[in-house]
Amino acid sequence: MLRAALALAMTGVLAPPAFAQEWWMPWARPGYQAPSYAAPRFDEDRYGPRPRPQGQALMSGGPRPNVSPASPSRISFASSYAPGTVVIDTTGRKLYLVQSSRDALVYPISVGREGFTWTGTERISRVANWPDWHPPAEMRQRQPYLPVKMMGGVYNPLGAKALYLGNTLYRIHGTDDPRTIGRATSSGCFRMTNGHVVDLSRRVGVGTTVVVVNRLSASVARGGSGG
Repeated sequence: MLRAALALAMTGVLAPPAFAQEWWMPWARPGYQAPSYAAPRFDEDRYGPRPRPQGQALMSGGPRPNVSPASPSRISFASSYAPGTVVIDTTGRKLYLVQSSRDALVYPISVGREGFTWTGTERISRVANWPDWHPPAEMRQRQPYLPVKMMGGVYNPLGAKALYLGNTLYRIHGTDDPRTIGRATSSGCFRMTNGHVVDLSRRVGVGTTVVVVNRLSASVARGGSGG
């Protein structure tokens, strides 16, 4: 019996399910070590070691420096979406800001992990600079070391900007860990680098339509033209 249990554990059958693992703040997990291929943490190099959550009610997010916008690429994008519409392709892990019926700006993003993806249409309801983060109660139940509230700053997982989507809990936001961009790691939000989310926030505003789709037609986005 013991030998069989050990064999199952080694094959991963007894591993905890994905939803029981917190991927929003991987550095907060006890015993977390950055992958060997990961680039140095840009914020720790500049601001010192990030604070580790200990379950306190309020946690500092660190300093709030000025973040310069990072220009996206412009690509051919043949579609019927109105100019100014934000289109998010969760499978392609890209966010498009439609410029015309022929082209769009494109930003790489990270999306929800398995079981946390969604589709639909919302409007941007609020834009916040260095937003505070309130981990949901269910998340704090899984990770009791998380704070009730984390102030905005370089160590906050929402990054330099957050664009809130309707009355939902979802946001388009920056990140404290740009290594996650291009991956399916969030709890349903869409992460961008801080430079890109600052750029996007200058081009859109409250009332902007955001369309989230599972996959774009192959004929829509046709490659970049630089810029």
